[in-house]
Amino acid sequence: MKIDLKGKTALVTGSTTGIGHAIAKGLAAAGAEVTVNGRTQAKVDQAVSAIAKAVHGAKVHGVAASVSTIEGCNTLVTTLPEVDILINNAGIFEPKDFFETPDEDWSRFFETNVMSGVRLSRAYMQGMLKRNWGRIVFISSESALNIPKEMIHYGMTKAAQLAVSRGLAELTRGTAVTVNSVLPGPTMSEGVETFVKDLAKQNGQSVEQAASQFVKQFRPTSLLQRFATVEEIANMVVYVASRESSATNGAALRAEGGIIQTLA
Repeated sequence: MKIDLKGKTALVTGSTTGIGHAIAKGLAAAGAEVTVNGRTQAKVDQAVSAIAKAVHGAKVHGVAASVSTIEGCNTLVTTLPEVDILINNAGIFEPKDFFETPDEDWSRFFETNVMSGVRLSRAYMQGMLKRNWGRIVFISSESALNIPKEMIHYGMTKAAQLAVSRGLAELTRGTAVTVNSVLPGPTMSEGVETFVKDLAKQNGQSVEQAASQFVKQFRPTSLLQRFATVEEIANMVVYVASRESSATNGAALRAEGGIIQTLA
């Protein structure tokens, strides 16, 4: 199967680093015209340059805007009025004791992880329906199903994404527009790699040993028994964004290495 997204436009929020950057690069490699998004112009420019260098002939642009705010989302939509593919990837996480998590943190996480996708889907989905083609993908997490006790507020937002995604999919009935969620598990993004390196240094281990121990201790049900790469997550997302995924709609697709021990 060869995925060809030539002629399609894509927006990936939070795509200057990590999973979002790998998704943007994957979509560009498949021929889509991609808009990279991040909070600062410097990081956006750097990410655009990196993709242009990595993917020969890539059509890639950038918009600096914080999608955690109404103003940021409005800036993004004003600059980019229409897209065929929307990847709601922007998100934050932070381990924090439930009893020490104030209202402000709950609101901040909800605005960033949930409302960013709500606002952008509201802005772009009607155009997709009128054109009778489009893809919306929410980057959720296995934490949506296995709510982590060390960051309940984060798990709540990831579960909310599944609800929004499934609800939006119901609005696509009989069209060529799809809305899905992808649920990564522990993934070796830049931030996680730094965390694992620090862990390895503290415990006198190699990075590989520290990563393996972390998965065994905190995600013992993992079948993968390692962190996924950002490219492995991006591969799933690029497929879901393609024409070839037309029969996949309203789904919560797992890319979490078999951590979740349920049949469906």
